[in-house]
Amino acid sequence: MGGRDRIRNRNILVTGASSGIGRAAALQLAARGARVIAVARRAEELRDLQAEADGDIATYPVDLADLDALDAAADAILDEFGRVDVLVNNAGRSIRRPVTEQLDRFHDFERCMQINYFAAVRLTLKLLPPMLETGDGHIVNVLTWGTLVPSPRFSAYIGSKSALEGFSRSIGAELQPRGIDVTTVHYPLVYTPMIEPAADHYRHMRGLSAEQAGAWIVKAIRKRPARVAPGYAVIGGAHAFAFPKITEWIAGRFPF
Repeated sequence: MGGRDRIRNRNILVTGASSGIGRAAALQLAARGARVIAVARRAEELRDLQAEADGDIATYPVDLADLDALDAAADAILDEFGRVDVLVNNAGRSIRRPVTEQLDRFHDFERCMQINYFAAVRLTLKLLPPMLETGDGHIVNVLTWGTLVPSPRFSAYIGSKSALEGFSRSIGAELQPRGIDVTTVHYPLVYTPMIEPAADHYRHMRGLSAEQAGAWIVKAIRKRPARVAPGYAVIGGAHAFAFPKITEWIAGRFPF
């Protein structure tokens, strides 16, 4: 199947579509002929997205951290569209804070796990049956290059994304023989509203724009690789595997 056919006339659900990477990806996919199903908490921003789109975008305002609301939205989407061909689990929460400042902040870890892991897993399980019935589907899970190398000050965020990476690798091995691909996208720094609480720390660092990051998702859907990641992150991950203590020493002295 050609890369373009994996987008045109396909039902592609993108979470976290009201801003940042999800918004950019939704616009790019709609412009390429996809039927985009945009899911996010903020209804007004979703309406703005729909008005701006050069293509077909349906919107579903829902707080994915509310699993009952997530289930109801997934059921409504399946009732309307019949199936989702591609699920992009992009919605996320990032917290940059040293673990020594989280000793009484267990809720940091709960909040990250709720949206970054449990919501993504729950939505995947809800939308997987029609993919299994037809023997075709694609799940794209948005991660970070920080799951490949040690990432000081991001224990809550990286912990939740690492859980999603493990889930992705496991189901990828199970589902690939049944025609369903799973792709993990390991982003470097992307300039989106999610990083605003730590904007001063990042202001001199190079990173991707939301539009550039959205293009990574488009390419992932066209190509269906197992993983999308910067080359330096892959090399860093190999170094971390071979020389974990040295890599930790370096990362601890040059925190991201």
